[in-house]
Amino acid sequence: MGEPVVESVAARPRPSLHPLVSSYTGYRIEGAPAGVHRSLPSRHLTFIVTLDGTVDVESMPDPHQPPGSFTALSGGLHSTPALIRHNGNQHGIQAALTPLGARTLFGLPAAELATTVVDLGVLLGPVASELVDRLRSAPTWTERFLQLDAVLARIAVDRGKPDPEVGWAWQRLTTSHGGLGVGALAAEVGWSRRHLGERFRREYGLTPKEAARVIRFDTARHLLQAPGRPGLADVAARCGYYDQAHLTREWRELAGCPPTTWLVEEFPSVQDAEPVDIASRYP
Repeated sequence: MGEPVVESVAARPRPSLHPLVSSYTGYRIEGAPAGVHRSLPSRHLTFIVTLDGTVDVESMPDPHQPPGSFTALSGGLHSTPALIRHNGNQHGIQAALTPLGARTLFGLPAAELATTVVDLGVLLGPVASELVDRLRSAPTWTERFLQLDAVLARIAVDRGKPDPEVGWAWQRLTTSHGGLGVGALAAEVGWSRRHLGERFRREYGLTPKEAARVIRFDTARHLLQAPGRPGLADVAARCGYYDQAHLTREWRELAGCPPTTWLVEEFPSVQDAEPVDIASRYP
């Protein structure tokens, strides 16, 4: 058997979408061994449109949600992995949505999608089928990104924002990479820890403590994907874990495996995506 084909490209959306969508990633894997892909907890909501086949989720972050197959999907914030069964071939585009993106694109707070995976048709109606058709008809990654960009810009409607204190709390957790304690966060906002926790969870579906864990984990994951990957002890220190053992325990709980296992399972799909510049072609 020959080497698998692995293609991964990335792009930034148009500036007007930056508060809603952090990045686009196109991926194509052919001829790899069949297996299970772990969709890990992240500070972003997931938005995927397949270019061939379906995404077959055999285990959801919420164990009460049954398995499902999706041509296009969105998934909320979660603190346990989703397990995706594949036959060695995967082809699609993924967008990393911010919580504000859920409000603006779907008309609901991120909390309503937390720990779930939802068919995009449920959220966008006929636009979901239109988007699948447009992306599958586009001949290049650049054209696909531009098509996705155009559709998201068209459906983006200001449907309100979180309460300022709640939005500020999310911003502080993300800018501190999950390193700000809940007590300090509540003091900055001027609320009790309990009140902050209730209001925060109502908007995002996670408590501030859970969100901080996920954001710190997400930061560690990106460091492990970076060129010249640092060692685990260095990643642990840079992300605020007590030591490498603490990092490994957190990975077991949030990813379902230690980081060394994940790197072996996901290689080479965890490698950095090749950037594609679409800025010069914005309408």
